[in-house]
Amino acid sequence: MARPRVHDEALRIRLLDRAGELLSAHGPEGLSLRRLAADVGTSTTAVYSLFGGKPGLVRELYVEGFRRLCDRMERVARTGDPMQDLTALGLAYRDSALANRHFYSIMFGQAVPDFTPDDQAREQALRSILPLQETVERAIAGGEVVDTDPAEVVFAAWALVHGLVSLELNGSAPTDDDRGARYERALRNTIAGWRR
Repeated sequence: MARPRVHDEALRIRLLDRAGELLSAHGPEGLSLRRLAADVGTSTTAVYSLFGGKPGLVRELYVEGFRRLCDRMERVARTGDPMQDLTALGLAYRDSALANRHFYSIMFGQAVPDFTPDDQAREQALRSILPLQETVERAIAGGEVVDTDPAEVVFAAWALVHGLVSLELNGSAPTDDDRGARYERALRNTIAGWRR
């Protein structure tokens, strides 16, 4: 009879979630493998077994954050209206950021100053933008968006949602109950500016 796996996917996810929380709250010096293991109720051996050490853990935090963003973006249903799809993708971006805020600093910041993603990790990050790119290309081909380089529209759309989400996550956005509606209005108005 085969031995059950002690260090399974559920443990891996719990460790990544807690590591992201520690990193967000305390910076890189707060990301101790001993503390992480204790917080999750496992051993440092499990952390080493799953990630190979702290550099591997940090890399997996980056990859996991983008995997979650990519999954959320890919789940957005495509309709016959690319302008509506662009709005839906922008809303999915915000939803992902709010649900996974503890990954945001490693994905888009210098939370761990000496961390540089390898080529495979960068590939995962770039995959998250593909649904937006495909939708923009469809909108241009369908004559709904100005005939321009799709990369220009993709960059502007990403910069908008990333900026708005960053302001919200760091507490610089208004804190009233209208945040979601305000975000959607900004998104729709910007998309309208790209109409042909």
